[in-house]
Amino acid sequence: MTTTTRNLKPPSMVDTRPLRHRLGPGKRIPFNVLIGPALLLIVWSVASAFGWIDPYTLVAPWKVVTTGWELIESGRLQSALAVSAARALTSLAIGVLVGTVLALIAGMSRIGEGVVDGIIQVKRSIPTMALIPLFIVWFGIGESMKAITISAAVLVPVYLNTYAGLRGIDSRHLELAETLGISRREFAWRVLLPGAMPGVFVGLRYAVTIALVGLVVVEQINVTNGIGFMMANASMLGQTDVIIVGLVVYAMIGLLADGVVRTLERRVLRWRKTVG
Repeated sequence: MTTTTRNLKPPSMVDTRPLRHRLGPGKRIPFNVLIGPALLLIVWSVASAFGWIDPYTLVAPWKVVTTGWELIESGRLQSALAVSAARALTSLAIGVLVGTVLALIAGMSRIGEGVVDGIIQVKRSIPTMALIPLFIVWFGIGESMKAITISAAVLVPVYLNTYAGLRGIDSRHLELAETLGISRREFAWRVLLPGAMPGVFVGLRYAVTIALVGLVVVEQINVTNGIGFMMANASMLGQTDVIIVGLVVYAMIGLLADGVVRTLERRVLRWRKTVG
Protein backbone atom coordinates (compact mmCIF):
# COMPACT_ATOMS: atom_id res chain seq x y z
CA MET A 1 0.00 0.00 0.00
CA THR A 2 2.83 2.34 0.83
CA THR A 3 4.67 1.51 -2.38
CA THR A 4 1.59 2.17 -4.50
CA THR A 5 0.98 5.51 -2.87
CA ARG A 6 4.61 6.55 -3.29
CA ASN A 7 4.52 5.95 -7.07
CA LEU A 8 1.39 8.01 -7.69
CA LYS A 9 1.95 11.56 -8.94
CA PRO A 10 -0.17 14.48 -7.77
CA PRO A 11 -2.55 15.93 -10.42
CA SER A 12 -0.32 18.97 -10.98
CA MET A 13 2.56 16.73 -12.07
CA VAL A 14 0.64 14.55 -14.54
CA ASP A 15 1.86 14.93 -18.15
CA THR A 16 -1.08 16.42 -20.10
CA ARG A 17 0.68 16.66 -23.46
CA PRO A 18 -1.14 14.91 -26.35
CA LEU A 19 -0.06 11.31 -26.90
CA ARG A 20 2.11 10.85 -29.98
CA HIS A 21 1.82 7.53 -31.77
CA ARG A 22 5.17 5.90 -32.43
CA LEU A 23 3.95 4.30 -35.67
CA GLY A 24 2.21 7.39 -37.03
CA PRO A 25 3.59 9.50 -39.88
CA GLY A 26 4.67 12.31 -37.57
CA LYS A 27 3.81 15.98 -37.67
CA ARG A 28 2.41 17.25 -40.95
CA ILE A 29 4.86 19.35 -42.98
CA PRO A 30 3.31 22.54 -44.41
CA PHE A 31 3.18 22.61 -48.22
CA ASN A 32 4.77 19.14 -48.35
CA VAL A 33 3.36 18.61 -51.85
CA LEU A 34 5.73 21.31 -53.12
CA ILE A 35 8.93 19.72 -51.80
CA GLY A 36 9.39 17.34 -54.75
CA PRO A 37 8.76 19.96 -57.48
CA ALA A 38 11.08 22.40 -55.68
CA LEU A 39 13.94 19.87 -55.63
CA LEU A 40 13.35 19.10 -59.31
CA LEU A 41 13.47 22.82 -60.11
CA ILE A 42 16.77 23.21 -58.23
CA VAL A 43 18.36 20.30 -60.13
CA TRP A 44 17.09 21.71 -63.43
CA SER A 45 18.45 25.19 -62.65
CA VAL A 46 21.88 23.91 -61.63
CA ALA A 47 22.16 21.66 -64.70
CA SER A 48 21.16 24.54 -67.00
CA ALA A 49 23.54 27.00 -65.35
CA PHE A 50 26.53 24.64 -65.80
CA GLY A 51 25.57 23.80 -69.38
CA TRP A 52 24.87 20.14 -68.70
CA ILE A 53 21.58 20.38 -70.63
CA ASP A 54 21.37 21.36 -74.29
CA PRO A 55 19.17 24.52 -74.47
CA TYR A 56 17.51 23.21 -77.63
CA THR A 57 16.51 20.02 -75.79
CA LEU A 58 15.40 21.70 -72.55
CA VAL A 59 15.61 25.45 -72.01
CA ALA A 60 16.62 26.94 -68.67
CA PRO A 61 13.94 27.68 -66.05
CA TRP A 62 14.49 31.43 -66.28
CA LYS A 63 13.86 31.28 -70.02
CA VAL A 64 10.58 29.49 -69.36
CA VAL A 65 9.58 32.20 -66.87
CA THR A 66 10.40 34.92 -69.41
CA THR A 67 8.40 33.16 -72.14
CA GLY A 68 5.48 32.63 -69.79
CA TRP A 69 5.42 36.33 -68.89
CA GLU A 70 5.48 37.27 -72.57
CA LEU A 71 2.54 34.94 -73.23
CA ILE A 72 0.65 36.52 -70.34
CA GLU A 73 1.34 40.04 -71.59
CA SER A 74 0.09 39.13 -75.05
CA GLY A 75 -3.03 37.47 -73.59
CA ARG A 76 -2.41 34.16 -75.37
CA LEU A 77 -1.90 32.18 -72.18
CA GLN A 78 -5.05 33.42 -70.45
CA SER A 79 -7.16 32.75 -73.52
CA ALA A 80 -5.79 29.23 -73.99
CA LEU A 81 -6.12 28.47 -70.27
CA ALA A 82 -9.76 29.56 -70.17
CA VAL A 83 -10.64 27.29 -73.10
CA SER A 84 -8.77 24.27 -71.70
CA ALA A 85 -10.19 24.74 -68.19
CA ALA A 86 -13.73 24.91 -69.58
CA ARG A 87 -13.17 21.71 -71.57
CA ALA A 88 -11.73 19.87 -68.58
CA LEU A 89 -14.32 21.02 -66.02
CA THR A 90 -17.31 20.31 -68.28
CA SER A 91 -16.08 16.83 -69.18
CA LEU A 92 -15.09 16.08 -65.58
CA ALA A 93 -18.54 17.07 -64.29
CA ILE A 94 -20.28 14.87 -66.87
CA GLY A 95 -18.02 11.88 -66.16
CA VAL A 96 -18.36 12.19 -62.37
CA LEU A 97 -22.15 12.49 -62.59
CA VAL A 98 -22.55 9.50 -64.92
CA GLY A 99 -20.06 7.36 -62.99
CA THR A 100 -21.73 8.13 -59.65
CA VAL A 101 -25.23 7.38 -60.95
CA LEU A 102 -24.11 4.07 -62.46
CA ALA A 103 -22.34 3.13 -59.21
CA LEU A 104 -25.49 3.86 -57.21
CA ILE A 105 -27.55 1.70 -59.57
CA ALA A 106 -25.08 -1.20 -59.38
CA GLY A 107 -24.24 -0.81 -55.70
CA MET A 108 -27.81 -0.66 -54.39
CA SER A 109 -29.49 -3.25 -56.59
CA ARG A 110 -28.58 -6.78 -57.68
CA ILE A 111 -30.44 -6.28 -60.95
CA GLY A 112 -28.65 -2.99 -61.50
CA GLU A 113 -25.32 -4.68 -60.77
CA GLY A 114 -26.05 -7.36 -63.36
CA VAL A 115 -26.91 -4.78 -66.01
CA VAL A 116 -24.28 -2.11 -65.33
CA ASP A 117 -21.18 -3.75 -63.85
CA GLY A 118 -20.40 -5.98 -66.82
CA ILE A 119 -20.58 -3.05 -69.23
CA ILE A 120 -18.23 -0.99 -67.07
CA GLN A 121 -15.76 -3.86 -66.80
CA VAL A 122 -15.73 -4.18 -70.61
CA LYS A 123 -15.13 -0.42 -70.89
CA ARG A 124 -12.41 -0.67 -68.25
CA SER A 125 -10.48 -3.18 -70.37
CA ILE A 126 -10.55 -0.89 -73.43
CA PRO A 127 -8.32 2.22 -73.24
CA THR A 128 -10.45 5.28 -73.84
CA MET A 129 -7.90 6.71 -76.25
CA ALA A 130 -8.39 3.63 -78.44
CA LEU A 131 -12.02 4.67 -78.83
CA ILE A 132 -11.16 8.07 -80.29
CA PRO A 133 -11.35 6.90 -83.97
CA LEU A 134 -14.81 5.47 -83.29
CA PHE A 135 -15.90 8.63 -81.45
CA ILE A 136 -14.73 10.72 -84.41
CA VAL A 137 -16.94 8.64 -86.73
CA TRP A 138 -19.91 8.92 -84.38
CA PHE A 139 -19.62 12.50 -83.11
CA GLY A 140 -17.30 14.27 -85.56
CA ILE A 141 -14.18 16.18 -84.55
CA GLY A 142 -15.87 19.03 -82.68
CA GLU A 143 -16.15 19.82 -78.98
CA SER A 144 -18.75 17.11 -78.31
CA MET A 145 -16.27 14.38 -79.27
CA LYS A 146 -13.65 15.83 -76.93
CA ALA A 147 -16.10 16.08 -74.02
CA ILE A 148 -17.35 12.52 -74.54
CA THR A 149 -13.80 11.15 -74.74
CA ILE A 150 -12.73 12.73 -71.46
CA SER A 151 -16.01 11.84 -69.74
CA ALA A 152 -15.73 8.21 -70.83
CA ALA A 153 -12.26 8.04 -69.27
CA VAL A 154 -13.35 9.78 -66.07
CA LEU A 155 -16.46 7.74 -65.26
CA VAL A 156 -14.57 4.44 -64.83
CA PRO A 157 -12.52 5.32 -61.70
CA VAL A 158 -15.49 7.21 -60.25
CA TYR A 159 -17.73 4.18 -60.76
CA LEU A 160 -15.22 1.63 -59.42
CA ASN A 161 -14.40 3.50 -56.22
CA THR A 162 -17.98 4.55 -55.48
CA TYR A 163 -19.23 1.01 -56.14
CA ALA A 164 -16.53 -0.42 -53.86
CA GLY A 165 -17.48 2.08 -51.17
CA LEU A 166 -21.13 1.07 -51.35
CA ARG A 167 -20.38 -2.64 -51.28
CA GLY A 168 -17.88 -2.21 -48.45
CA ILE A 169 -20.43 -0.95 -45.91
CA ASP A 170 -20.18 -2.90 -42.65
CA SER A 171 -22.97 -5.49 -42.42
CA ARG A 172 -23.54 -4.47 -38.78
CA HIS A 173 -24.91 -1.16 -40.05
CA LEU A 174 -27.48 -3.07 -42.09
CA GLU A 175 -28.44 -5.15 -39.06
CA LEU A 176 -28.79 -2.00 -36.93
CA ALA A 177 -30.94 -0.34 -39.61
CA GLU A 178 -33.22 -3.38 -39.76
CA THR A 179 -33.48 -3.37 -35.98
CA LEU A 180 -34.47 0.30 -35.95
CA GLY A 181 -36.93 -0.31 -38.78
CA ILE A 182 -35.80 2.54 -41.04
CA SER A 183 -36.91 2.60 -44.66
CA ARG A 184 -34.71 1.58 -47.60
CA ARG A 185 -34.55 5.17 -48.83
CA GLU A 186 -33.53 6.50 -45.42
CA PHE A 187 -30.95 3.74 -45.08
CA ALA A 188 -29.46 4.71 -48.44
CA TRP A 189 -29.37 8.40 -47.54
CA ARG A 190 -28.13 8.12 -43.94
CA VAL A 191 -25.91 5.03 -44.07
CA LEU A 192 -24.90 3.94 -47.56
CA LEU A 193 -24.01 7.30 -49.07
CA PRO A 194 -22.01 8.64 -46.07
CA GLY A 195 -20.22 5.29 -45.79
CA ALA A 196 -19.30 5.38 -49.49
CA MET A 197 -17.98 8.95 -49.43
CA PRO A 198 -14.30 7.97 -48.83
CA GLY A 199 -14.44 5.87 -52.00
CA VAL A 200 -16.18 8.68 -53.86
CA PHE A 201 -13.34 11.08 -53.09
CA VAL A 202 -10.67 8.55 -54.03
CA GLY A 203 -12.40 8.12 -57.38
CA LEU A 204 -12.71 11.87 -57.77
CA ARG A 205 -8.97 12.36 -57.26
CA TYR A 206 -8.23 9.73 -59.90
CA ALA A 207 -10.80 11.36 -62.17
CA VAL A 208 -9.09 14.75 -61.99
CA THR A 209 -5.79 13.25 -63.14
CA ILE A 210 -7.39 11.21 -65.91
CA ALA A 211 -9.35 14.26 -67.11
CA LEU A 212 -6.08 16.15 -67.57
CA VAL A 213 -4.53 13.23 -69.44
CA GLY A 214 -7.54 13.09 -71.72
CA LEU A 215 -7.42 16.86 -72.19
CA VAL A 216 -3.81 16.69 -73.39
CA VAL A 217 -4.77 14.05 -75.97
CA VAL A 218 -7.96 15.60 -77.35
CA GLU A 219 -6.40 19.03 -77.63
CA GLN A 220 -4.12 17.63 -80.31
CA ILE A 221 -7.12 16.83 -82.53
CA ASN A 222 -8.49 19.57 -84.76
CA VAL A 223 -8.37 22.43 -82.27
CA THR A 224 -7.79 26.13 -82.86
CA ASN A 225 -7.44 27.16 -79.22
CA GLY A 226 -6.40 25.82 -75.83
CA ILE A 227 -3.13 24.88 -74.15
CA GLY A 228 -2.71 21.79 -76.33
CA PHE A 229 -3.11 23.84 -79.51
CA MET A 230 -0.50 26.31 -78.27
CA MET A 231 1.91 23.46 -77.50
CA ALA A 232 1.30 21.77 -80.88
CA ASN A 233 2.17 24.98 -82.72
CA ALA A 234 5.27 25.42 -80.57
CA SER A 235 6.34 21.85 -81.38
CA MET A 236 6.21 22.54 -85.12
CA LEU A 237 8.29 25.71 -84.63
CA GLY A 238 10.79 24.08 -82.25
CA GLN A 239 9.82 26.41 -79.37
CA THR A 240 10.75 24.26 -76.41
CA ASP A 241 10.15 27.08 -73.95
CA VAL A 242 6.49 27.44 -74.99
CA ILE A 243 6.02 23.66 -74.67
CA ILE A 244 7.44 23.73 -71.14
CA VAL A 245 5.12 26.63 -70.25
CA GLY A 246 2.18 24.53 -71.41
CA LEU A 247 3.35 21.56 -69.33
CA VAL A 248 3.76 23.79 -66.28
CA VAL A 249 0.22 25.09 -66.77
CA TYR A 250 -1.13 21.54 -66.99
CA ALA A 251 0.77 20.62 -63.81
CA MET A 252 -0.54 23.68 -61.96
CA ILE A 253 -4.11 22.89 -63.00
CA GLY A 254 -3.66 19.34 -61.72
CA LEU A 255 -2.19 20.43 -58.38
CA LEU A 256 -4.87 23.07 -57.89
CA ALA A 257 -7.71 20.67 -58.74
CA ASP A 258 -6.31 17.96 -56.46
CA GLY A 259 -5.91 20.51 -53.67
CA VAL A 260 -9.55 21.55 -54.04
CA VAL A 261 -10.70 17.92 -53.89
CA ARG A 262 -8.55 17.18 -50.83
CA THR A 263 -9.82 20.28 -49.03
CA LEU A 264 -13.41 19.30 -49.80
CA GLU A 265 -12.67 15.76 -48.62
CA ARG A 266 -11.32 16.99 -45.27
CA ARG A 267 -14.42 19.13 -44.73
CA VAL A 268 -16.95 16.50 -45.75
CA LEU A 269 -15.21 13.61 -43.98
CA ARG A 270 -14.11 15.41 -40.85
CA TRP A 271 -15.80 12.64 -38.84
CA ARG A 272 -13.31 10.12 -40.15
CA LYS A 273 -10.21 9.46 -38.04
CA THR A 274 -7.21 8.29 -40.05
CA VAL A 275 -3.53 7.62 -39.42
CA GLY A 276 -2.69 11.02 -40.92
